[in-house]
Amino acid sequence: MKVKVITLLGLIALASARKSPNADYVKELLQSQPALRVSTDIEADSQLDVPGLIRRYGYPQETHRVTTADGYILELHRIPTGRDNFNEPGPRPVAFLMHGLLSSSADFLVLGPGTALGYALAEAGYDVWLGNARGNYYSRNHRTMNPDSILNQNFWEFSWDQIGNYDLPAFVDYILTVTRQEKLHYIGHSQGGTTFLVLNSLRPEYSEKFISFQGLAPASFFDNNDFSVFNGLAPFENVIENMAFTTRNAEIFGDRAFAQWFYSTLCTNTIFEGVCNFGIGQILGQSVNTTMLPLLLAHAPAGASIRQVAHYGQVIRFRAFRRYNYNALRNLAVYGRISPPEYDLSNVKVPTYLHYGENDREVNFRDIYTLAGKLPNTVGLFKVGRDTFNHYDFIWASDAKELLFPKLLACMKNAENML
Repeated sequence: MKVKVITLLGLIALASARKSPNADYVKELLQSQPALRVSTDIEADSQLDVPGLIRRYGYPQETHRVTTADGYILELHRIPTGRDNFNEPGPRPVAFLMHGLLSSSADFLVLGPGTALGYALAEAGYDVWLGNARGNYYSRNHRTMNPDSILNQNFWEFSWDQIGNYDLPAFVDYILTVTRQEKLHYIGHSQGGTTFLVLNSLRPEYSEKFISFQGLAPASFFDNNDFSVFNGLAPFENVIENMAFTTRNAEIFGDRAFAQWFYSTLCTNTIFEGVCNFGIGQILGQSVNTTMLPLLLAHAPAGASIRQVAHYGQVIRFRAFRRYNYNALRNLAVYGRISPPEYDLSNVKVPTYLHYGENDREVNFRDIYTLAGKLPNTVGLFKVGRDTFNHYDFIWASDAKELLFPKLLACMKNAENML
């Protein structure tokens, strides 16, 4: 595994010069819609990137970069100690957090100290590392490929299979080297859970490097999915992906251009129009603290590849948690067979704690039960207390600190005691 390190001092100028992914959009939104205007602090926060947010609230912050074996340059954000508690330097257990689809490390910090998971873990005595998957705002770099190339979009030819198979090993090896720890906790929300399953299925030797897997609504099976948007679009996953690459829109929601293309091409006067409009309404209708809306919009979406979405479409369409389906000839070249193999979940031997919301429409709780039954070392399956707890509440609900965090921390301590 090749890793490349860029020092913290070398990144200070870069980090301080950046804004949040959608800072300009939110500034325009607040100017055009005064009803959304909120406190000065939230407006100021909406202009900051993740390192800026961490420093603003008085926490120690480090930015690290790692290069994967296939050349993607990824960014890690670290909070090595707490601010109010456990604030003396020194070795401590590591918590590594990975975000969901179209998101970034900001997911675990955007609600601020006292409410966001990243800060809570630091205050509980953990060395907190937050990853950013290839292609998002913070990891949009490569040794040789240009993500902005119009003629060649090969930078974007990846799904969450490559994130699990390349990004996570690079992150884990780097973190353990820097911290001189033998193992770490892995906390993954949604796609962050998917990629953990991919890693340990394809590279089972990594199971020895984890204290626990804390899956926050990890996405894997969709047999019980009743979300009309997913079911409506999944049969067309190949068509949508091909259209995106053909029109040079393989990067999705890296800026507002894709959103405008997607809506005008697929959601206006097409057979997808009803499905698209219903889906947008469902997503915007999720329970969100509207006071925080400008800050949330500043950091999400943070960009991804259309192939990540298409891969989930394949899981739904073919009712199988398996590797990306190219075509028969390329499958034969890549996998040695004309259809992609399923991920071997029997290889995922890490002590596993699965947390789910009963009102989660993106990852149905019944499919979490299915996953729990297929993993060889499921220690616990935990419903978050509020019956209306949904997919985005894991990262954006203000009451997650009471409903989720105590159980999560207890599970991590339980895993440490089992070492």
